[in-house]
Amino acid sequence: MDFDELYNAYAKDVYRYVYSLCQNRQTAEDVTSETFLNAIKAIDRFKGGCNIRVWLCQIAKNTCRNTAKRNKFTAGMPAEPPSGDNFELRLLNRTQAFEIHKTLRLLDEPYKEVFSLRVFAELSFADIGELFKKSESWARVTYHRAKNKIREAIEHD
Repeated sequence: MDFDELYNAYAKDVYRYVYSLCQNRQTAEDVTSETFLNAIKAIDRFKGGCNIRVWLCQIAKNTCRNTAKRNKFTAGMPAEPPSGDNFELRLLNRTQAFEIHKTLRLLDEPYKEVFSLRVFAELSFADIGELFKKSESWARVTYHRAKNKIREAIEHD
C-alpha cells in the first residue's frame, strides 16, 4: 500500500482519534500528518497482527503524546458533533459538551480514553478492544461504565 492509498483510506479516522485526544483542530491536523509520515517510515514493521487502523491509531497516540510534551497544548471544544446514542447526542449542546469534557478529564484511565475513542474517534468496540489488547466485551463494559460515571457527575452538579 502506498502513501496515498493509506492516507485516503484512514486519514479521517486517525484525525478523529487524534482530535479526541487533543481537542485542537490545528494540532489534530499536524499530528495526523506526522502520524502518516511515521507510519510510512515504519510500514515494513507492520506485521498485520492487528487492523491497520488500530496500528495507525497507536502511532497517532504516541505522536500526540510527543507533540503534547513539545507544545504543552490544552483541550478545547469539539469540532464536530459525534454520533451515537441519546447520551452522546447531548454533546450537540456546546454548554453540555463543555461539562462533559470537564468531567471526562477527571476520569481515570482507561475510562477516559475508551469513551473518547468511542464518541469522538467513532471507533468500534472491536477496534477499541484490539487497541487495548482486550476483548470487544471489555471495551463495551468500560465504555458504558465511563458513560455512567460522566452522567452521574453531571447530574449531581
